[in-house]
Amino acid sequence: MTFRERVEWLGRMTILIFILASAAFLSAITAMRIAIHGRETAMPNLVGMNVAQANQLLRSKGLVLRVADRIYSDQPLNSVVRQAPTSGMLMKVSQQAHVVLSLGQRQLQIPMLEGSSLRVSRIELLRSNLQVGEVSEVSLPDMAADTVIIQSPKPGSGAATPRVDLLVSQGPRQTAFVMPHFIGMQQAEAVRRLESAGIKTKINAVSAPQWPADSVADQSPAPGSRITTDTAVELTVAH
Repeated sequence: MTFRERVEWLGRMTILIFILASAAFLSAITAMRIAIHGRETAMPNLVGMNVAQANQLLRSKGLVLRVADRIYSDQPLNSVVRQAPTSGMLMKVSQQAHVVLSLGQRQLQIPMLEGSSLRVSRIELLRSNLQVGEVSEVSLPDMAADTVIIQSPKPGSGAATPRVDLLVSQGPRQTAFVMPHFIGMQQAEAVRRLESAGIKTKINAVSAPQWPADSVADQSPAPGSRITTDTAVELTVAH
């Protein structure tokens, strides 16, 4: 074999060895990836399951259940409320899945508030570690103002929420008026009209030579405003 033939033979052998080594390396990488993925599993959805069912399902997938916390909820006792990781995520076999279990609904003792004032009801709820929920108002002719008419939840035990909604009386509906335009009118006439509607008036005197004496230079509320017999009306009168 000539020198040139030996060189060519060595070159071919080197290429062949490189190809075989590359193939072996790629085979090893592929085998490692298959082995790694073969030890992974998708996290199932456990929310709503009983803890025993959730534990059995996780064990069938090679996962371990760990109770992270327990909270009051509308879910049945010992059912899964939350989970981590979430369902669908890939997990390694023997990895822990953390769950939060339900303690069931909290049985709260709701005090009797109907017939009490809103202020007293707020204090009573605070003493009971409860909260005032939505407060609605309605006018009733035979019910004193600021009185609780209806509460929800009703008095007693069994409520699942610490919030208590209240319907409160505004008392008898007051007659409403539209505030007239008094500016430029004589004080006596403006006061007469207001007093005929049962509205008390406060007079503020001001030096305003540009206005006729005893005429209304300003008013509060403004003309067109909605007023009742409890509205404080002020007239500014020139002198």
